[in-house]
Amino acid sequence: MIKNLVKHGNSWALVIDKPILELLKIDPEQPLELSTDGRTMTIAPIASDQRTGKVRAARKKVNARYKKVFKKLAE
Repeated sequence: MIKNLVKHGNSWALVIDKPILELLKIDPEQPLELSTDGRTMTIAPIASDQRTGKVRAARKKVNARYKKVFKKLAE
């Protein structure tokens, strides 16, 4: 399948047809990972475990950074 980029505000978008999204079980809220080797680009849904790990790491970072603020808010 050959696709062209579409202007979207100040960016460019790749429109993925609904049948492809359904085949891959991707909904509009599904986070996608883009990777490249410098010549090709791969777009893949983020696996649940991978997403959970990223969220957990982000939560730890935020909790560590704002520990005092959270404690004051809880009082």
